[in-house]
Amino acid sequence: MGANTSQIGDLSENQSLRALVGTEAISENDPFWNQLISFTFTSPTNSGDSKLLEEAVTPLAKILIENNPRTGNFGALVRVFLGRTRELKISTECQDQLFIWQAHNTLFMIRCLLKVFIREMNEEELCQQFEYQQRAPGSCEAESEDLLKEMICNLVHLIVEVPLLDITYSILFEAVTTLLVLLSYQLFHKEILRDGHIYKYLMQGRCLELTSRLVKTLLYNFIRQEKCPPPVTHIFEPQSEGGGLLYGLASGVASGLWNVFTLGGAGSRTGSDQEQHPLPLSTQSLLLLLVLSNLTDGPDQPNPYRQAIMSFKNTQDTSSIPSPHPHTFQINFNSLYTALCDQQRSDPATLLLYTLLHQNANVRTYVLSRTDVENLMLKNITWYTERSLTEISLGSLLILVVIRTIQFNMTRTRDKYLHTNCLAALANMSAQFRCLHQYAAQRIISLFALLSKKHNKVLEQATQSLRGPLGSGGSTTLPDYAQDLNVIEEVIRMMLEIINSCLSNSLHHNPNLVYALLYKRELFEQFRSHPSFQDIMQNLDTVIGFFSSRLEQAGSDLSVERVQEVIKKGAVALPKDRLKKFPELKFKYVEEDQPEDFFIPYVWSLVFNTGVGLHWSPQGIELFSMDSS
Repeated sequence: MGANTSQIGDLSENQSLRALVGTEAISENDPFWNQLISFTFTSPTNSGDSKLLEEAVTPLAKILIENNPRTGNFGALVRVFLGRTRELKISTECQDQLFIWQAHNTLFMIRCLLKVFIREMNEEELCQQFEYQQRAPGSCEAESEDLLKEMICNLVHLIVEVPLLDITYSILFEAVTTLLVLLSYQLFHKEILRDGHIYKYLMQGRCLELTSRLVKTLLYNFIRQEKCPPPVTHIFEPQSEGGGLLYGLASGVASGLWNVFTLGGAGSRTGSDQEQHPLPLSTQSLLLLLVLSNLTDGPDQPNPYRQAIMSFKNTQDTSSIPSPHPHTFQINFNSLYTALCDQQRSDPATLLLYTLLHQNANVRTYVLSRTDVENLMLKNITWYTERSLTEISLGSLLILVVIRTIQFNMTRTRDKYLHTNCLAALANMSAQFRCLHQYAAQRIISLFALLSKKHNKVLEQATQSLRGPLGSGGSTTLPDYAQDLNVIEEVIRMMLEIINSCLSNSLHHNPNLVYALLYKRELFEQFRSHPSFQDIMQNLDTVIGFFSSRLEQAGSDLSVERVQEVIKKGAVALPKDRLKKFPELKFKYVEEDQPEDFFIPYVWSLVFNTGVGLHWSPQGIELFSMDSS
């Protein structure tokens, strides 16, 4: 960074950088800037290199913080960048690679400095760093422009206007990353930020007008999943044997130019780094989209980026009904669906899917209409280590994951709301269970067995406490046990309702559940006469009795295959009116009154952990605890 700099260790001694942060003011029209931004430096794409870069930049940035009030050199650097962004689109059309490269370098330097500024000062002080400018002795102070506002608006304009090509990939990535860095003040505050200059600039004026285009562009960046362009060695060719001045400059920076364009891509990084972040622009665009859509509502208007996420439509939607929501747009739902299926291994993509299913009715309707919804799950379920899963449906896998979560919660976290949400999800699906995998059916009954065991243990402890001596104050511990019993019995009731719902609505589609029920039928005997379960146990008793009778008629020493055959035939023969009808289980998911209290820390933990080429020291992070990041 800085002329002729190629390694991180060279930064502190680079004369151009020393001049930038020094005590002498440099006019924005000075030829110095062309020299400063003609460097051959590879942008880091992993946290380790980013850490080394920030450690090298920090001393220089601190010197600039001290001197900038007198020199205004940081503001001059920003003006150099703003001057170049106005010609970026034309430069792209003309394939002016040298101009784009220098514009990228300028923004890269600004981003590196901003990252240190944001860690070292509050937002008011940051605004002052933009406002400082050189003033001739004895002159009146001119009215200063809002450079921070101009830069944010220009970054948004750059992202939506400049087309994604090999030669623009790097500067588009840098523009997205710089916006993330500007918004990173949230990391250093425990409370949720609900205002501020950066927040205001993104919510109003020119940025507000570009809301739908920005959201659409970030979505398409995610959808396209473009890799870093490959390195090119023949960017500039000499016009003659002598070459000339332009060729002399260009040939000297050609290799560095394409190192920058490829963000340290093929040939300049190890294979593991490329595998870690094969899609830097896609990854970074998705993170920025999640951050923007989870900003809090303003005092006078809702978050426009969330409105855009909630209301965009399919390009195939030809209805002439106007949308009641502002900032709506159209996007290809098939391409979006394919990208979501491909990227479900990543937490940010899963959060985007959740956001769209929960908030955008158009996307939700489209996903439900697909006949290949199973593609939203991973192939080759190697991460499920309890048992090898080769042939399993999406529904059965989902049941296994939810049950595993319930079991983990029972033994570790003991979160009541997690329990409630998991059981509600199973209950909502139960009437539509079809062709349950045998392992999923077994786990349903095994969870009931675990609850039964826990119920008996608490009941025994309560009984023993009644027989024991009185505690201090003349009271026993019975009320605690009574509360525990009440909670466990509520969960047992819910599990019985889930099993009953499946048997009542689709018994003939689920022979594996009937098999598992018969295999562990002794588990249910103790609840037959329990006043809390008598009504729901009637159907289970009917099913167990009916199939037990048919198995007895089929003979003894039956093979597993023979038992399954008897169950399948019996499922067709069992009269539906033998089973008592219960109201359909239906639970509506409702977010907390202030969902941002969860989602904003979660989104920033994703940025902290998966942002490409971004590193923050754990010291000073206030938004979330580092063990939860």
